[in-house]
Amino acid sequence: MPRLIEVYEDNIRDWFPEMLAACVGTLKLSLVAFIVAAVIGLFVALMRISPRTSPRWIAISFIEVMRGTPALVILYIVYFVPPQVGLTWLTLSSFAAAVCGLALQGGAILAEVFRSGIEALHSGQREAALALGMTPAKTMRYIVLPQAMRVVLPPVGNYAIGLLKDTSVCALIAAPELMLRAKDLASSSFEPMAVFCLAALFYFIMSYPLSLAVRYMEYRLARHG
Repeated sequence: MPRLIEVYEDNIRDWFPEMLAACVGTLKLSLVAFIVAAVIGLFVALMRISPRTSPRWIAISFIEVMRGTPALVILYIVYFVPPQVGLTWLTLSSFAAAVCGLALQGGAILAEVFRSGIEALHSGQREAALALGMTPAKTMRYIVLPQAMRVVLPPVGNYAIGLLKDTSVCALIAAPELMLRAKDLASSSFEPMAVFCLAALFYFIMSYPLSLAVRYMEYRLARHG
């Protein structure tokens, strides 16, 4: 422990600003990936509950493939495969590839979360709205989805916490985020233990407020449920 303290005393002034800047990249990556994943997830969830067979089976196939494939494999495919097979127009930057890879898997996860929230509502509400003359699209937008979002807020919040930590795998495709900066500092300083302990602290500081927010949402929903 005294050795670790000495390392921090000698290097913290150099490491802290660099890792703090890298945290901004991690938060940006997490936010963009979450937004894209939520859009994909909602779209796939609506396909999943469609009365038509084709959209439903396309959604099921997407969900099973993306949930059953490791995030790192998806990142490698998105980042490395297009230029190697001649699809240069699909070549993405490391940040864009990281967003795409995380969002594809996240979309599959959130699709099932959204589907469960929609199906948790009593079918009578949808039938009543249709009986009053609302179109299926308006029924979904104004009646079903607002109530479903209230149900799925806690699991979506838990997914957001997991996504923030999952961004660490994006360092393997050189996406600008905290773990990539930590690996660079560990290599240049030859102090991996000290660097990664500091990185772990930064991840905790970023994720703990999200954890508190999820607990607060669960408390509010339990109180007013």
